[in-house]
Amino acid sequence: MSLLFIREEEAQSLIDMPQAIAAVENVFLALADNEAQNIPRHRVRTPGVMLHSLSASVAPLGYVGWKNYTTTRSAARFHIGLYDQEGRWVALLEADWLGQLRTGAASGVATNKLTNPNARSVAVFGSGKQARTQLHAVCAVRPIEEVTVYSQSRKNREAFAQTESCPGLKVTAVETAQECLTGKEIVIAATTSKEPVVIGELLEPGMHINAIGSNALNRAELSPDCFPRINQIVCDDLESCRNEAGDFVQPLEEGSISWDAISSLSELLTSGKGTRNTESDITLFKSVGMAIEDIAVAAIVYEAALKQGVGTLLNI
Repeated sequence: MSLLFIREEEAQSLIDMPQAIAAVENVFLALADNEAQNIPRHRVRTPGVMLHSLSASVAPLGYVGWKNYTTTRSAARFHIGLYDQEGRWVALLEADWLGQLRTGAASGVATNKLTNPNARSVAVFGSGKQARTQLHAVCAVRPIEEVTVYSQSRKNREAFAQTESCPGLKVTAVETAQECLTGKEIVIAATTSKEPVVIGELLEPGMHINAIGSNALNRAELSPDCFPRINQIVCDDLESCRNEAGDFVQPLEEGSISWDAISSLSELLTSGKGTRNTESDITLFKSVGMAIEDIAVAAIVYEAALKQGVGTLLNI
């Protein structure tokens, strides 16, 4: 048996953000039609290393697959495996960048549905790889002109501002969370912080928030006082968020939100549940990551690699 091995740098040449956004939207529609299945992340550990495993099937694409990754104190290593409808293992992909891409793409889908159409400004909390693809996704669906970025490291936020600046887009590194949020229409929270970075008293009418940094119950990027101010909440997946959305833990305990009032991205796309009702509504998209998103982008990369002769054939 042979399979195609696709390296990180090869994958980056085979897919762009608009393609990823369209692909991710399509798999959420397939999920709504019961043509896709998603298994939330499971974790096992031994001293020094944790293994994270997700899997999914997407019938319209003709693939089933998994993403596995390990994390240690010093590194994280990501891989995706794809199998065809005959059960043959057809592709193995390095998937650090693909994970950033698909997470950004899911936020792009939500942003396109939840954000006011005339939104032009963005506040970014975090200055790492995930923050970059989050911003790229938002810029793919809205004509963004002004961006502020705040993170704990002045060096990192200034580097982010310098490298993300391009014609027509002004990116400014700022000194405080308040300066970052004030007057912005879209908020991106993409940090590794265990403590909230987005504070409720700083939220303004009409804002949309994409919160993607926390995927553990002991971490929260949004303070509990955000939630009485938020009008609509949409999750990428309700089951996954029950397991991992640390932002929701205290608000659920305090009764400021309930699961009955939280919508899934599939519901938003198909029935409009969770949509913005007025321009002044504050909306939230909470994402913890799903395997169907990984399969969506990996399928594009694999099929493009076959056509272009990219990758290494492995005989196993």
